[in-house]
Amino acid sequence: MASLKAFSLVSVGIALIVSGTEKTATAATFNDAPLFKDVASYTTTISANNNLADIYFPNPKNLKTGKYSFPIALLLQGALVDKSNYSNYASIVASYGFIVVVPNSERLVPKFGKVLAPQTSQVNAVLTQMLVENSNPTSPVRGIVNTQKLGLLGHSLGGSAGLSAIANLCVPIVCEGSFSRPKKVVAGAFFGANLRDENDELIPINNSRIPIALLQGTVDGRALPFRAQATYDNIKDPPKALISILGTNHFGITNTNNPLGAVPDPNNPTIEQNVAVETIARWSGLFLRASVLDDKGAFDYIYSTGYALDPKVTVISQTKPIPKGSST
Repeated sequence: MASLKAFSLVSVGIALIVSGTEKTATAATFNDAPLFKDVASYTTTISANNNLADIYFPNPKNLKTGKYSFPIALLLQGALVDKSNYSNYASIVASYGFIVVVPNSERLVPKFGKVLAPQTSQVNAVLTQMLVENSNPTSPVRGIVNTQKLGLLGHSLGGSAGLSAIANLCVPIVCEGSFSRPKKVVAGAFFGANLRDENDELIPINNSRIPIALLQGTVDGRALPFRAQATYDNIKDPPKALISILGTNHFGITNTNNPLGAVPDPNNPTIEQNVAVETIARWSGLFLRASVLDDKGAFDYIYSTGYALDPKVTVISQTKPIPKGSST
């Protein structure tokens, strides 16, 4: 990391850039803890593609009183990474007030055969399934699903699929045939992800003002940090954020480092796995609260105060378009 310890504001507070570890304690008081202590889960089948999916949801004692309606968060897995490896991350994100769906997308991929690989078609498949879950008398989440709002989460190739979906693109490997982004997609937070074509060229992301957060491990040996920065620069519309987690490698989001079946990261993390998972999940959950639920406290945390409260991250963010003629 650069030794310069500073932050700079671009165009009168439009963009906030934080670098290094010198952080003041001037951030406004905000409770970044989860809203729900108890989270439950169950497994179902996505009818549209026959994929198994784990569903995590807040489980307060008064869950079925009609008080709650939780938006959906679809977690698109990394290639070759089983859904079970995201249970800790998904549970924490769910505790911020979301129903987190984690499918296993098993499909044929040229040159690889039948493997776990995410794809953009999962977006519409999960939206359809959650309509069923919300009305099914035997479903644990009956009557508590906000089926009108969907946030996307993703790891590695799953992040690429999510970025492609938000850009309303059908990119080879993560899309087959065609794709049309549903209006219910309102935000995306992706870890260890970038968007490139088959020629290794970065793809411009016309996100139609859908907020995007890129979460990136600083010692990621597979999705290299400079590509996250380039992808962030390629996101057309703010709000957007690049949140770097210090000492985390490519598998900071999974229950264990280098989970069985995945292509391992050659770099070892320098922070504990549970600390990395909690940090990534907390910033993901608060980003979704800011973007999906218009939570002002969460918005301020993501874009202006959280970096001072969390010594494990640095943040680059932009909340509004930079006016023409402005200077840095």
